[in-house]
Amino acid sequence: MSNQPTTVDQELETLIRARYPIVYVVSWEERRVEEALREICQRRGKKLVQWTITSGLGGNIGARDPIAALDQVLSAPDQSVFLLKDFHPFMTDHVVIRKLRDLVYALKTSYKTLILLSPMLKLPVELEKEITVVDYQLPTVTDLDRLLEGIIQSVRGNSQVDVRLSTDQREQVLKAASGLTSNEAENVFAKSLVEKRCFDIDVILGEKEQIIRKSGILEYYRASEAFNDVGGMDLLKDWMNQRTASFSGKAKEYGLPEPKGILLLGVQGCGKSLTAKAIASLWRLPLLRLDVGRIFAGIVGSSEENMRKAIATAESVAPCLLWIDELEKGFSGTQSSGISDGGTTSRVFGTFLSWMQDKKAPVFVIATSNDVSALPPELMRKGRFDEIFFVDLPAHPERKEIFSIHLRKRGREVANHDVDLLASKAIGFSGAEIEQVVVSALYTSFHDGARELTDSDMLDVIKVSVPLSRTMREGIAELRYWASDRARPVASAEAEDLDMDYTDDDTN
Repeated sequence: MSNQPTTVDQELETLIRARYPIVYVVSWEERRVEEALREICQRRGKKLVQWTITSGLGGNIGARDPIAALDQVLSAPDQSVFLLKDFHPFMTDHVVIRKLRDLVYALKTSYKTLILLSPMLKLPVELEKEITVVDYQLPTVTDLDRLLEGIIQSVRGNSQVDVRLSTDQREQVLKAASGLTSNEAENVFAKSLVEKRCFDIDVILGEKEQIIRKSGILEYYRASEAFNDVGGMDLLKDWMNQRTASFSGKAKEYGLPEPKGILLLGVQGCGKSLTAKAIASLWRLPLLRLDVGRIFAGIVGSSEENMRKAIATAESVAPCLLWIDELEKGFSGTQSSGISDGGTTSRVFGTFLSWMQDKKAPVFVIATSNDVSALPPELMRKGRFDEIFFVDLPAHPERKEIFSIHLRKRGREVANHDVDLLASKAIGFSGAEIEQVVVSALYTSFHDGARELTDSDMLDVIKVSVPLSRTMREGIAELRYWASDRARPVASAEAEDLDMDYTDDDTN
């Protein structure tokens, strides 16, 4: 059964019919592009001729040399489409560049089209106005569904594998495979059947991890934190829960747009990074961390290319979450970028902002920041993020919950401890600092002969600890004032005033 032509296939056919002389197709999928061109040529009554450095033009070994191949294109009869694979390494040679420019004018008056196919775009300045670039899209959900159905039919008689899928399960499998090439999807479907005897989503997501690892700019985080591991933040949890099914087909049919992202501002150690990991678990989507430091490489021009590569990689594995930690460290100083780094930071930041505003791929951005004053004002404009949330120090009920979480994680019965007392004595402590209270107290009890942990152990740690809220009291007060009417709180409980005492004389 022949595949229906996609939008990009139709665009290729239009360019060929309009007699565009040279088209540069960017894609890893040689087989798909070749099949699409073969079908176009059959419909248009044209001949498809291929070239590679190993086999020459149309199998003619004598035309392996790029110049010789272009000469043959020039002298070949009309009604031909020439597909040159991996031609980009030769487009640095000034003779090849000149030959291509000469060829443009000859092809315009003929019925021949030259297609350059490469997984990367390497276009000399001299040819930018002469060559039309087409980004060949990855398989659509329909393409993947057709591929999945073909595999199901091929193994349906095998009693050792279970290929039965409900409608929801099938949608989840296809969503997990979105962003893979046809070869990658076919391989991972087969791998899942061999390893798990069924179509396993975790196996498919593992294939995406390989893609991320090979990019060198993004890091892949496996879902390890549950939303229950995040203490408090009830308002944020409600907001996220309402959007859990937002990437489903049902949500699209209902008319819901896919959410863009959130910006989490707040005090260090209050769970912003933990929240990003927990959202990935809640939504069962890949979590990619963008290290902005890796974007700014030493070679001139590579920083902008690295940002484009990071964006393209994230979009290729969408739907996914893109986590940018401590955003202000990566994009501070954009105003003075023209003086300090020749405008590199400003250009990279501009690329990121444009993508945030106009992105169509289902990539949900989770950005975190500790210092709102260092963030460029353009980033805070409506339309970049769905919401800006302020993560304050935990209030009393949240501290109780955080103590309970960390006691349980370390095998302790919460009922054996007075978490209400502990929370009342830990005013001004962040979630990370409360965790360290529990850990430090465990060190004490272990040192005393591995005895059972007591509340007194934790109260002693609280008494001698100096929380960040005391060290940076003025900065946190200023942050709270800024967020009071500019950001949504993540929790309904209000944290205590920083001016009150943290501990009493009777702590012990």
